Amino acid sequence: MMNTSPGSFTVSGLYSNEEIYKTLGVGNTGGVRVRLGPSGNVERVVVFTSFPTARQLVENPYHDRLEGDVLIYTGAGRSGDQSVSGPNARITQQQDECFPIYGFMQIGSRRNTAIGSKRWSFLGLIEYLRCYRERQVDSDGMQRNVWIFELRVHSDPADVQVAADQVISRELLNARRTEINGTDREVVPISESDGISQRHLSLLEPIRRRLLGYDPRQFEHVVQDLLRQSGFDQVEVTKYSQDGGIDVNAKPGKFAWPLRQLLVQLQAKRWLHTVGRKEVAELRGSLKPHAAGCIITTSRFSRAAIVESTDAGKVPITLIDGYELAGIVTSLNLNLA
Repeated sequence: MMNTSPGSFTVSGLYSNEEIYKTLGVGNTGGVRVRLGPSGNVERVVVFTSFPTARQLVENPYHDRLEGDVLIYTGAGRSGDQSVSGPNARITQQQDECFPIYGFMQIGSRRNTAIGSKRWSFLGLIEYLRCYRERQVDSDGMQRNVWIFELRVHSDPADVQVAADQVISRELLNARRTEINGTDREVVPISESDGISQRHLSLLEPIRRRLLGYDPRQFEHVVQDLLRQSGFDQVEVTKYSQDGGIDVNAKPGKFAWPLRQLLVQLQAKRWLHTVGRKEVAELRGSLKPHAAGCIITTSRFSRAAIVESTDAGKVPITLIDGYELAGIVTSLNLNLA
């Protein structure tokens, strides 16, 4: 798709690095570029990312990726512990200052001369959701602390006029404030108070990494295997629909005889981004009458999701995060093919 006239960016339009940095008034290098105003305030931020191939995801599932409309963006630094500082820290200021963040995805490397200079596709304006620290394996195979940014990509408006981007961004973000509250932005940290030491995290992380390498359908079948090995009967993966509904149905086995008629309905989310309150509420709405619900994810839950899962007067929803899931895999000695 051809780009529009100078001074605007169209979603899915292709642009050169020069067009981007000159039009938006940012630097010409770096994954996160910031334009500051005369008083030092942030006027706009530009985020550059590239998405891996399926093979690269299996080798390293922590690559930046787009899951639905959420971009998971790892902070700068390929080895060693990371910190939220410099341009990365500017992203988090959007929540208070409402400045626009532009997102661009590289469609090919500079070595591919057939593509030409217009190798950056405009994803749309980006909304900062949350950031949090987690453990990962770096490029040298060592455990380290990294910072993960979760950013919502907005394809509407499809055409962004740079001269009006601050007004557009403020209107867009103010409309979203009613949908996301503070506790849904907050990720519940995994700490020793949860009974998981840093040493234990280091043992669980390779298993979680392997689970992240599966595609969503494969992950559902892993959950099926876990349930069967845990003694559940009538374990069935539902028809694949990607509609956010029920992924696996099961009933307790003979050793849970007081509950043998109970239907358990599970949702399996092979995600890097956080499961929020909305997903918990939606699963509850999808349950059959008198069924028990459970969300299993390779990621984490927001504080609002945890509160929603046990809200008084509502059907409780069991939440299993990526590290608890890795622990279950370990305890059952499940062979991850």
